[in-house]
Amino acid sequence: MAMEKKTNQSIFYIFSLLLLFSSCVSAQLRTGFYRNSCPNVENIVRNAVRQKFQQTFVTAPATLRLFFHDCFVRGCDASILIASPSEKDHPDDVSLAGDGFDTVAKAKQAVDSDPNCRNKVSCADILALATREVVVLTGGPSYPVELGRRDGRLSTKASVQHSLPQPGFNLNQLNTMFNRHGLSQTDMIALSGAHTIGFAHCGKFSKRIYNFSPRTRIDPSLNRGYALQLRQMCPVRVDPRIAINMDPTTPRTFDNAYFKNLQQGRGLFTSDQVLFTDQRSRSTVNLFANSEGAFRQAFISAITKLGRVGVKTGNAGEIRRDCSRVN
Repeated sequence: MAMEKKTNQSIFYIFSLLLLFSSCVSAQLRTGFYRNSCPNVENIVRNAVRQKFQQTFVTAPATLRLFFHDCFVRGCDASILIASPSEKDHPDDVSLAGDGFDTVAKAKQAVDSDPNCRNKVSCADILALATREVVVLTGGPSYPVELGRRDGRLSTKASVQHSLPQPGFNLNQLNTMFNRHGLSQTDMIALSGAHTIGFAHCGKFSKRIYNFSPRTRIDPSLNRGYALQLRQMCPVRVDPRIAINMDPTTPRTFDNAYFKNLQQGRGLFTSDQVLFTDQRSRSTVNLFANSEGAFRQAFISAITKLGRVGVKTGNAGEIRRDCSRVN
């Protein structure tokens, strides 16, 4: 009798473990997550993003940056989309272009216009899909997007503090912040390559071209000719709304020109140029500059890993009916 009881307990224990394991597996992100509930979701988002992109190129860098900011604060849960007061009120987020938010809103509207899809696809997944589309539209690689994220219910200005990399970061600071999210130095460098279609406001780098140190006005790691060009585009009393392309050569093409620019001292931020000036990361920059294929493969790996950061799955979070507010 005791043996039978012990056997039953063992069976129950094993069954419980299997149940726990299966529930964990089912809660993981996966491609084709909406195969049964909204099978056409990827095409719907693709068409909506393409229409928005045809209206303005800013759609691409704005959406890509929005995804990064979302994932680095509270994880990839679309909390960045929630209306004020929220994350987007923080100084690090106020410069996020409205076209990124509008891209997600239009894609959400398109998805929910399909009766089979209404209120079934999370805003977090729509943002992830839209990000892939803007990369492709600018000439970058296509890649499978893992889906199954749920939307967060919380978004605060305070949560952004010390959560995003800053223009003046050195390599140690960059690695520390990215490692916190399970991203390697190679991942960080590959994701930085997205700056090839990025833009920045003059105030973010003005110290490098006007007041770097008491001994030298211009950052010595900055190509002097490039610095003088930047001074022309960003005079001392420039309109703070003026934005400069981060890639001065092919700013509308997702390519490896960003890394070639770093080799020539044309990294706009200190946190860009340090990837080349620091010996620990220079070899990776050189690899990506010499091989666009190597960069593309590394970017696919890195952005896939980024899309897994802090996700809510299963019964966590919700599927927002309106991406700008919790249900």
